[in-house]
Amino acid sequence: MGLLTPDLACVEVVELVTDYLEGRLTRRQRRRFEKHLAGCPGCSAYLEQMRQTIAAAGLVEPEQLDPEALTELTDLFRRYKQDGG
Repeated sequence: MGLLTPDLACVEVVELVTDYLEGRLTRRQRRRFEKHLAGCPGCSAYLEQMRQTIAAAGLVEPEQLDPEALTELTDLFRRYKQDGG
């Protein structure tokens, strides 16, 4: 007999998207994640947007960014890491 686990809330799904896409969820976590997606069009759309963003970002080379955009992205990443990201 398995333990009952509560359904995921949308905020939890958003927090788990990266781990889901990178295959870092346990089988149980993945099932709960996918169960939520099956009943939540908003989270399903968010996951698809993340997939499209990753695919598009993978096509951009650093040399293609103007210096201002590169500086802004680098600063954002540094702040993210400082905040515990």
